[in-house]
Amino acid sequence: MKILVYLKQVPHQDARLDISSDGTWIEESNIKFEINSYDTYALEEALKAKDSEGAEVVVVTAGQDRVTQALRTALGMGADRAIHIKDEAVDASDVLGVAKVLAAVAKEESPDLILTGLMSEDSGFAAIGPMIGEFAGIASTTAVVGIEREGGKLTVERELEGGNLEVVEINTPCLVSVQTGINQVRYASLKGIMQAKKKTIDVKTAADLGVGDAISPKLTTEKVSVPVKGETAELVEGSTDEIAAKLAAKIKELGLL
Repeated sequence: MKILVYLKQVPHQDARLDISSDGTWIEESNIKFEINSYDTYALEEALKAKDSEGAEVVVVTAGQDRVTQALRTALGMGADRAIHIKDEAVDASDVLGVAKVLAAVAKEESPDLILTGLMSEDSGFAAIGPMIGEFAGIASTTAVVGIEREGGKLTVERELEGGNLEVVEINTPCLVSVQTGINQVRYASLKGIMQAKKKTIDVKTAADLGVGDAISPKLTTEKVSVPVKGETAELVEGSTDEIAAKLAAKIKELGLL
């Protein structure tokens, strides 16, 4: 069994985000990056399958040289090999173009299962999973919080609005986008980190995958801005009775009752 896991490197959750000088994205030169948290759950789900069934786990990402850090982390956690899509044209493309490139990897690798995170923490489109499935010609499902595999079929639980769950059966090969919390993500061990140094990272371009002419962006970011601050909070002071009276009067004044 071969499992392909797509990862994205995103700004560290504690990083201070400043807008770049051209105003179209954040300034990336002075911040740390990490694996998108949704994708770590997808990776853990693949590693669980490896532990129980001996699956081969291949991790894939696209981006600049710095994304090799994410790949090495995944290899240290237990992935078998990695593919780095290193191409400025891919970096400059949009979610549709990237999906075409990642689908081309899927066609080349012919995995039994593709796992992705539900969305990325920077752009948040939550669209690339179904796009990859469509371009790769396989079934896909999203927002998955539970997976059971039997033979060539998966039974998955999908998280719906209002706390409801939907049970879906899907035949492999297929793509599953997982929700956070589906499992408990492991850490890379010291032994795993040392072994990761010897594992293979294949570097490919869009042209190598046969999609170099199909990834021109249809979507461009015109401007990124900090949300406009609203009015400042009004502090109500006094005894408990005084605060309650002032609060009730304010609610009436604002017409909220």
